[in-house]
Amino acid sequence: MQSHNALEYDYTVAKWFAIAAIVLGIVGMTIGVLIAFQLAFPDLNYLLGEYGTFSRLRPLHTDAVAFGFTLSGIWASWYYFGQRILKVSMAESPFLMFIGKLHFWLYIAGVAAVVVSLFMGITTSKEYAEFEWPIDIAIVVVWVIFGIHLFGMIGIRREKYLYISMWYMIAFYVAIAMLYLFNNMAVPTILVSGVGDWYHSVSMYAGTNDAMVQWWYGHNAVAFVFTTPIIAMIYYFLPKESGQPVYSYKLSLLSFWGLMFVYLWAGGHHLIYSTVPDWVQTMGSIFSIVLILPSWGSAINMLLTMKGEWGQLQTNPLIKFMILASTFYMFSTLEGPIQAIKSVNALAHFTDWIPGHVHDGTLGWVGFMIIAALFHMVPRMAKREIWSKSLMESQFWIQTTGIVLYFSSMWIAGITQGMMWRATDQFGNLAYSFIDTVTVLHPYYTIRGVGGLLYLVGVFMWAFNIYMTFKAGKVLEREPQNATPAA
Repeated sequence: MQSHNALEYDYTVAKWFAIAAIVLGIVGMTIGVLIAFQLAFPDLNYLLGEYGTFSRLRPLHTDAVAFGFTLSGIWASWYYFGQRILKVSMAESPFLMFIGKLHFWLYIAGVAAVVVSLFMGITTSKEYAEFEWPIDIAIVVVWVIFGIHLFGMIGIRREKYLYISMWYMIAFYVAIAMLYLFNNMAVPTILVSGVGDWYHSVSMYAGTNDAMVQWWYGHNAVAFVFTTPIIAMIYYFLPKESGQPVYSYKLSLLSFWGLMFVYLWAGGHHLIYSTVPDWVQTMGSIFSIVLILPSWGSAINMLLTMKGEWGQLQTNPLIKFMILASTFYMFSTLEGPIQAIKSVNALAHFTDWIPGHVHDGTLGWVGFMIIAALFHMVPRMAKREIWSKSLMESQFWIQTTGIVLYFSSMWIAGITQGMMWRATDQFGNLAYSFIDTVTVLHPYYTIRGVGGLLYLVGVFMWAFNIYMTFKAGKVLEREPQNATPAA
């Protein structure tokens, strides 16, 4: 075995996933900007026949961003920091190296199958679970392989104690496995009825049960894809980048267990005022409000890690990205519970305030964290400094402006919608027709499209900066201890 100092970490798989994150980020967000403008300017629906309609493109957007960009960014981070936290190089285990590479290529094959099938309109029509059963099985195989790598690395580690990031990665793995298996239980229709395409299936659950299982899964896909692994990342990258130890290890553990116990019960808040039992709705509401505590526990822990070092915000764009990510996480995890209060939900449900909340979290928290993680990893993988610091700085402000335009326009649109849908005249009749609300919202939809476009411009700047870092960045003599060097 090599000594600690001589450890040469192998970043092959981390680099592959980093490239996948950039490519899928560009694809998913370009589609997102197109469909945002389709809502403002409906004629854009007719660009590509059936393949260019909002309904055909929207699942492609959500899945490319949630399971393409985000998962690739998480896995790039895992294949980078997993070795470092556990003090073991992938190069030491030919088996784990093979598993890592197999994980990547099977994942890419799965992504290709998803893109083709969704473009063709082959879908189960379940939110975040649109894939038909053959792809579901392939995804389970990919997940099992990732698990072999995760626990294999833990098994051969030199570091006795598991750092908090590892706890969150394990939770990410176990929870998604359970959620995915249960929600995607389906029966191929040809087996039951003898008709239909071989790949078509129906859910094993019916009606209200299907809705409950779907939103137990749907909300916890947010919990265990958009939250736990991203917290694992910030617990690694923020202390590394700032040179500051995590403010409180106890608080990180308290927040971890709080998140584990509370999040799983909150999915019922998607089904308030529906046919699910009232107790399920109430439980969803209550657990959503309690969820503020562990969520803010993590975010406050991050912010307090910078105690006495706030000057770094002025000099280091990466710290800016991470601190604003934590701030957006705080916004988002306050806004969600507020929307889960029954009286607020009566106004907010089905309105644009809901996507406003979702994108507050995805663009601000998840997006910024993955961008910062890649900016931190690339110089250490390429042994070059970031090509342009001023480009990073400009990207930060352009994207922040985009996020603010996006969520503020959707807040206003959503609350306007909710108020108009509920307004009555003196006879108790509805004061507005549905089309009245559509007309009023047009300017806000346009602003949302512009906000998304600004964020996308930032993603292109990010991709270009990383490409130029590999190609023309100044060569580093040795690895930076903390702050990432940038020209």
